[in-house]
Amino acid sequence: MRVLVTGHKGYIGTVLTPLLTSAGHEVHGLDSDIFSRCTYGEMPAAVPETIKDVRDAELSDVEGFDAVLHLAGLSNDPMGDLNAELTYEINHHASVRLAELAKKAGVGRFVFSSSCSNYGAGGEGLLDEQGDLNPVTPYGKSKVYVEQDLSKMASDSFTPVYLRNATAYGVSPRLRFDLVLNNLTAWAHTTGKVHLKSDGSAWRPLVHIEDISRAFIAVMSAPKEKVSDRPFNVGVPDENFRIKEIAGLVKETVPGSELRFADGASADTRNYRVDCSLLPKTVPAFDPQWTVAKGVKELYDSYQKVGVTLEEFEGERYMRLAHLQKLMKDGILDDQLRHIAKP
Repeated sequence: MRVLVTGHKGYIGTVLTPLLTSAGHEVHGLDSDIFSRCTYGEMPAAVPETIKDVRDAELSDVEGFDAVLHLAGLSNDPMGDLNAELTYEINHHASVRLAELAKKAGVGRFVFSSSCSNYGAGGEGLLDEQGDLNPVTPYGKSKVYVEQDLSKMASDSFTPVYLRNATAYGVSPRLRFDLVLNNLTAWAHTTGKVHLKSDGSAWRPLVHIEDISRAFIAVMSAPKEKVSDRPFNVGVPDENFRIKEIAGLVKETVPGSELRFADGASADTRNYRVDCSLLPKTVPAFDPQWTVAKGVKELYDSYQKVGVTLEEFEGERYMRLAHLQKLMKDGILDDQLRHIAKP
C-alpha cells in the first residue's frame, strides 16, 4: 500500500515508519518537525517527506495514497494545557480537515491515533469501547471530538478507524520522558529514586509503541467491514496497573532504587482501566509482543547506554512542554507553534 504517515518524525512515528517500510509498504511522511532538536539516538532511514504543519495540509498532500495514518498533533495533557484553544485547533480542527481532504482525494482508509484519555475519570471498572467517555483535559476532549466528526464522514468509499492507544512507553529516536514508565525509569536510573508525582493510586493501561505501530498496520489492511467507523482500545490484556505498581516494577528492575513521593503528591484525576481484548479478536493480525516488565528493562538498558542525565530528561532538551517553551523563547516558534526560524 501507499501510505501517508502524519507525525512520522514523532515519538511513535519514528518507530511506525520503519515497521511499515519493512512490511513492504511505500511510505511518505508529513510533519512540522518541531522536535528536531530533541532527537534521542539515531533517526530511522529517511522516507520521502513533506515538512509542513498539519494545519496547512492541502489536497495535493494526500492525493495518491491508499491510507492515511494520522498521528500528528499536540501529544499529551501538559502540552494541551499550554493553550486549550490551540490544542483544539491542531488536534481537532486540523485532524478533521485532513480527513476531509483525504476523503475528497479518494483515500480509502483513515486511521486516527486517538487515546484512552477519552475515558478520563473512568473509575475502577474495566472499560471497553462502549464505555462512557469522560475526558478531563483539552487533549482528551480533542480526541473525542475528532472521533465524533470522523464518524459522520464514514461511507462505502471512506473508512475511518479510531485507535484509542493506552499510555505509551518504550525507546524511540524521539523519546518522550513525560510518559509514566519512561519517566519513572529515568528517575530511578539517574537518582536511584522512583519519583512519584502523584499518590500512585490511579490506574493506567500501558502499551509499547511498537505494539501501537503494529495496531496501525493491522487495521490499515483489515477488511473494511471489520473496522469501519469503529474505536479500538490498543493495549495488552492484563496490562492495567496502578501507578504505584508501575513504580514497583521499576524498583525491581533498577538495582538499588527506592520509591519516593513528591512533596504534596495527591490523587490524579485521570484514572481508568481498559479492556483491550476487542482489537485482537476482531483483527487477528494484531499480535502485541511487549509487556511492561520487558519495557522497563529496555528503557533502563537504553538509559545506561546513552548516559541520560536528570537535567536532560526533566529539562528543555527532552521534556516536550519545556522544549516548546524554549523554542518560543528563542524565537524559533511563535505562540501558535508555527516556525519563525528554520527547524
